[in-house]
Amino acid sequence: MKLVGRDKLTKFAKRHASARSAINAWVAEVERATWQTPTDIRERYSSASFLDDNVVVFNLKGNDYRLKVRVMLQSGVVVVLQVETHAEYDKWAEKGESCDQSD
Repeated sequence: MKLVGRDKLTKFAKRHASARSAINAWVAEVERATWQTPTDIRERYSSASFLDDNVVVFNLKGNDYRLKVRVMLQSGVVVVLQVETHAEYDKWAEKGESCDQSD
């Protein structure tokens, strides 16, 4: 898969050093992946959550961090939308809005 938005992961890892190895492992795995269906993702990431608009939420580092991406299977592209702590994600889930990770 082609990964777009790696800069968001890099910025997050600078602020949260304990997430760095989990992020790096996820990136390496996604770049090697050849997902064709949501089942392909589910087979490797059983705790992934599938939302509307091809958005998938991955739990990183034992659920300490949440990574929200858009997976475009036909084009083989994964776009990083957000990465945040579990607490930040919970706030988003409660309000139905997201913490901005674009800076």
